[in-house]
Amino acid sequence: MSSLSPNVHAMLKDPSALVPAIVQDFDTGEILMLAYMNSESLAKTLATGKATFWSRSRKELWVKGATSGNVQEVHSIMLDCDGDALLVKVKQTGVACHTGNRSCFHNPLNMDSQ
Repeated sequence: MSSLSPNVHAMLKDPSALVPAIVQDFDTGEILMLAYMNSESLAKTLATGKATFWSRSRKELWVKGATSGNVQEVHSIMLDCDGDALLVKVKQTGVACHTGNRSCFHNPLNMDSQ
């Protein structure tokens, strides 16, 4: 099990909480997906350079692309000003969304249909 460095641990608002991780394409700036990280998955991501998240449904770590081949090579991780959200910039291989779409954000809402 990987553990966070004391410096990173101190930057998180609540190191025991799940932190939303916005995943963005490093080259294009496209938002690919939203996932969640805990301290262990963040530490593993920092150590390996492979995007690793916490599955809320399965209650376990998952490395993006481990079964699909749609891996995310992490280029940078930024923590927001409150210490409770992450921006993960990646080189995406294949698609990011489990539906087969490049991005999970592919369902536009009509602003006039409120």
